[in-house]
Amino acid sequence: MLHIQQLDSHVADLIAAGEVVERPASVVKELVENAIDAQAHAITVEIQNGGMSLIRVTDDGCGIAPGEVETAFLRHATSKIRSEYDLEAIGTLGFRGEALAAIASVARVELLTRRLEDTLGTSLTLEGGVVTGKEEAGCPAGTTLLVRDLFYNTPARLKFMKKDAAEGAACLAAVQRQALAHPEVSFKFLKDGKQELLTPGDSQLRSALYAVLGRDMALGFTKVEGSGEGMTVSGFTSLPACCRGTRGYQFFFVNGRYIKSKTMTAAVEQAYANQRMVGKFPGCVLHLTTKLNAVDVNVHPTKQEVKFGAERQVFSAVYYAVLAALGADQSRPAAVVAAPKAHDTVTERQTSLPLHDFTAPKAPRAWPERPEGGAGGTTLTKGSPHPSFAAQMPPEGELSRRDKRSHPGVSPGGKALGTGISLGESQPAMGQRAEERPSVLPGADGPEAAPLERQIPPPPPPVQRPEPRKPEPPAEEPEIPWRVAGELFRTYILVEQGDKALLIDKHAAHERMNFDRMRAQDYQPMSQELLTPTVFTPAPEEGAALLDHLEELEGLGFEVTDFGGGSLAVRRIPDYVDPGDIEATLTEVAGKLLATGSAGDAQRRDEILHTMACKAAIKGGWKNAPEELARVAKAVIAGEVKYCPHGRPVAIELTRSQLEKQFKRA
Repeated sequence: MLHIQQLDSHVADLIAAGEVVERPASVVKELVENAIDAQAHAITVEIQNGGMSLIRVTDDGCGIAPGEVETAFLRHATSKIRSEYDLEAIGTLGFRGEALAAIASVARVELLTRRLEDTLGTSLTLEGGVVTGKEEAGCPAGTTLLVRDLFYNTPARLKFMKKDAAEGAACLAAVQRQALAHPEVSFKFLKDGKQELLTPGDSQLRSALYAVLGRDMALGFTKVEGSGEGMTVSGFTSLPACCRGTRGYQFFFVNGRYIKSKTMTAAVEQAYANQRMVGKFPGCVLHLTTKLNAVDVNVHPTKQEVKFGAERQVFSAVYYAVLAALGADQSRPAAVVAAPKAHDTVTERQTSLPLHDFTAPKAPRAWPERPEGGAGGTTLTKGSPHPSFAAQMPPEGELSRRDKRSHPGVSPGGKALGTGISLGESQPAMGQRAEERPSVLPGADGPEAAPLERQIPPPPPPVQRPEPRKPEPPAEEPEIPWRVAGELFRTYILVEQGDKALLIDKHAAHERMNFDRMRAQDYQPMSQELLTPTVFTPAPEEGAALLDHLEELEGLGFEVTDFGGGSLAVRRIPDYVDPGDIEATLTEVAGKLLATGSAGDAQRRDEILHTMACKAAIKGGWKNAPEELARVAKAVIAGEVKYCPHGRPVAIELTRSQLEKQFKRA
């Protein structure tokens, strides 16, 4: 039994101390780590109102001696280390001795503890760090610590707290990480009286993986085992087909401590090179066991960043262990064939295309007869539909539909889109300018001058000053007629305008149009309520980020609620999000929220709108009606769209002279 004592000031100064109480989740983390260090086999965490009103952590560990309960709440009082040499090889989760003191200083705390060899336990109460009561009490072996009214005496901190749902999700995430770090301990988490997590504590990491991430996620993981150079790597990593859109499912542990390591992250992702989709990241739960003196955990206040003595060896150990696990797996993803719905009458998907700032086409007008010997394409005036698709144009105010082709190399009907469309008015030829009349100046051709002495000049006439002219506005440059000449690979719109041709990326251009529309202050998204809510379990940090920004999600057309157990229920979605794409969309949004956590509201909203605009945009490979392509092209020709929200150009230009040089005509 290790006894608690206060460290010498010299040893305390060597510790990288820092604030350990930032929010309820940090309180839960510190108390759970203390319970694990006390050799507990079962830990129960209960919170109310996101942990702000109550946090109760109960364990069956070794307990605290009656004479040391008050010492435990002194700063730098710990049973984990004794001297400065112990800092070179830390084998416990806690070692600084400041967690209980920091927690007690900002809350009302009640401690109930008993050692196994004692008959009675001890009850201790503190308020604002000051002991208010101590007495003997009957209690089971172990320790129970209650934290009430967190930050009651520091109101400045209260305004930085997030919603109860977000704070509760962060507390659950802290317990989930400890459950994955210590599968030999049974964890139970209760939120507002409802059980959110329960792990068996059977020392099997797969059991903890099932309990924390869920069955569907756990089935996509394969076992990892490897050792070498004094290190052991064990755990699970996701199959290449089960990679996710963010790194939220990557969990790394060193000697039982949850850490964030760029070295281990890079090693895992390097092992997946050429095996995963672009933009997808593998998930993993990896435990690295090494010598205690080979890693320094006393480098960061939260103890989540460590320093390895041999970074290259750590990289190699993780890389080859994961690579071997992927090479040994011979499974193949099962084919999922969706049953056709009763209302599906065509094989190609048809979805409405929301377009921005366009008016509906007007009714067809009388067509002039085509002159003989004219060009292959028909030239139209503004507002006039082309005869080849005039009959297919929607009535005024209704958008056309778009078809997603079933095979990337075959167009429906075997016809290419090559109909020419001209939306610019041809300008009449300008006439020659009238020649200016020559000025009549007195000179040698004038009448002969009289002798000077005999000539009396008449009085000068009054000067007639012309009235000042008002400056005429500069003449507008005539609009150069243009037409949609076709589409390449169902991705690029080909536009002919004068002596140049434009290739327009229809997805990038439409994405920018959507972004500008969504960014407008009066934007009101159209949303649809789902008949059956979609329930999914995001990564702990991602779930907390989504719950903390429910109002922003509602402004984008989502209705998301906490479903319990770390899961979220989506009941309403924007009309442009496919129901099968809900989880991927919200996961990507959560990643943007985490990446822009310290940014301003405007920047964070723009990052989210990038994702939503991309989801709502037409995609390369989709079949679109000619008028839809013309509307996208019109925005580009008018200069409204130049770059997509990610900075990529939406159009490239090819002049006639450049083309003729390629054919050796110039």
